[in-house]
Amino acid sequence: MEHEVFVPVTVERLREALGDPVRVARAVPGLQQDAGADPVAGRLKVRVGSHSITYRGAVRVTGRDDGSYAVEGDGTETRGTGSVTLALTLRLRDKEGGTTLTFDGTATADGRVTELPQDAVGSAVVRLLNRFAEALGEAEEEPEQPEEKPEQQETPEAVETPEAVQTPEEPPAPPVDDFTEPANPPAEAAHARRTMIGRSAEEVDHAPPRGRYAPVPAPQTVASGATLRWAAPAAAVVLASAIVVTRVLRKRR
Repeated sequence: MEHEVFVPVTVERLREALGDPVRVARAVPGLQQDAGADPVAGRLKVRVGSHSITYRGAVRVTGRDDGSYAVEGDGTETRGTGSVTLALTLRLRDKEGGTTLTFDGTATADGRVTELPQDAVGSAVVRLLNRFAEALGEAEEEPEQPEEKPEQQETPEAVETPEAVQTPEEPPAPPVDDFTEPANPPAEAAHARRTMIGRSAEEVDHAPPRGRYAPVPAPQTVASGATLRWAAPAAAVVLASAIVVTRVLRKRR
């Protein structure tokens, strides 16, 4: 088998891509890479005419001293017992406006692919090589991610505070009458509370209040006593006068 493909890419750029397994794996059309496997390993779905066959395998690209590359691959059918083996030689030739890739080698297969028409199989292989060459020219090297440096926390610079602005003094608030009881109660109230300590609730409820809370006794009238003291002699004088008058009137009769 021999096939040539022209791509508008320089030889140097293609050599860089062929030397990077990651870029080679990205250029294989329809390759589903297996997690944890080699860069160019996984499942490849090939469409031949109206049929499709899925192979699981790997591809290896190795550079040679003469500037050519050895492309070796093998795979087995995921739904059958068929297999395919590929051994190709890839050469790069500089050409005006780009590079010509020449594939030369052999491929052997058994299983379902042998039951399909040979021209359909040949067309599928040519289409696969064309897409691989075009994708290889478009494959770009992954940019190296810069090493993350620990962020240094910037210390805030001293902020110059403006001079204190003198605010006008607020007028004093008007005095407010204090209706709360004084902190230190009078001695009478304290004495009354001390005398209630240790007494039963019934005695306290019926005990008369003392001190400042005791009821004010009604004022005693002194005039009544004085009146009684003078009324007795006056009555005696009146009685004696009445007796004297009575005797005088009797003598005149």
